Amino acid sequence: MRIEQKLWRENTGWSDQSPKVDGLMPQLLIVFGTRKCLQEEVRFEEIKSFYPGAHIFGCSTAGEICGTSVFEDALAITALEFEHTRIEGRQIHLSQVQNSFQAGEYLASSLTHEDLSHVLVLIDGLHINGSELLQGLTSSLPPGIAITGGMAGDGVSFEKTLVFWDAPPTPDTIALLGFYGQQLRVGYGSMGGFDPFGPQRLITRSAANVLYEMDGRSALELYKKYLGEHAEGLPATGVFFPLSISGEEVADSLVRTILAVNEEEQSLTFGGDVPTGAYARMMKANLDRLIDGAVSAAESSLSVADNASPELAILISCFGRRSILKQRTEEEVEAVSDVFGSGCMLTGFYSYGEISPFKPGEKPEFHNQTMTITTFREV
Repeated sequence: MRIEQKLWRENTGWSDQSPKVDGLMPQLLIVFGTRKCLQEEVRFEEIKSFYPGAHIFGCSTAGEICGTSVFEDALAITALEFEHTRIEGRQIHLSQVQNSFQAGEYLASSLTHEDLSHVLVLIDGLHINGSELLQGLTSSLPPGIAITGGMAGDGVSFEKTLVFWDAPPTPDTIALLGFYGQQLRVGYGSMGGFDPFGPQRLITRSAANVLYEMDGRSALELYKKYLGEHAEGLPATGVFFPLSISGEEVADSLVRTILAVNEEEQSLTFGGDVPTGAYARMMKANLDRLIDGAVSAAESSLSVADNASPELAILISCFGRRSILKQRTEEEVEAVSDVFGSGCMLTGFYSYGEISPFKPGEKPEFHNQTMTITTFREV
């Protein structure tokens, strides 16, 4: 695999972020950038002109990762030339289907399944139910195919997110990328780093990602009780106090972040499903543990991929983590780089949700507040 990276920033324009590779003919460009930049037609045309004939796959973000640096209002391109690997992509707009499950079902069934080794998915960050989409994808993919990816972001605006595969960036879109071949080694890992506090409570009334009651009491009332003075800032302060979900239908504890509060219904809307009958426990931020969680995700991805150093790592970290880490944000990226070594190129973005299995062989899950890493290496 041969790789080049470029970065666009308003004050500097385009710049090379890696050594030039002679005669590079990439099959794939992975592009992450701010919504404002992606909506500028000239920027998208420039991207295509750098590597004519390459497929383009990407989304808008809440922060761009290129190397060990985190940027805002930038465009990051990673150009990949595979020696042995074939790729195949699809995209769909929500208007073409009835719901998120059907979107996943359609995308997965439209991919060629023979010799498929991994699936990477990018999702509109505001109008798609990530849990339902994954159910649709897994129902139509061959057994044992891992899915990783994340939800597009829109900085702190939460107005519109963009996703694209070989087309101009558009909202309400899902893009799927399949990797094919026996010589590609893919690793993945996903980890949080929040500390639990307070009692575990039974979810007694919920609908999809809306939580109404825990232990028969108003969910919003309970949240306000435990948050104290921080309750006045909901839902924004919710990134500091996500919810851990566990139960028979959950392979491991899932973390859910508050997206909205409904005072009239006394309900909380989360970034993923909060099923009735599951158990919930509040969590609080711990800066050092968040960075340790990124390291654990990196180490987990190595264990899945023969413990060999990867050539490329795609880091998808939750926007909530960035809001908490603030000036320490780059520490989690640097910590991941330390695990992989200098021979591994890093790209990625800050997201509104992440997708990865907990362990090899398990179904993919939709996460909040995690660092999710997907690594690639050709042998």
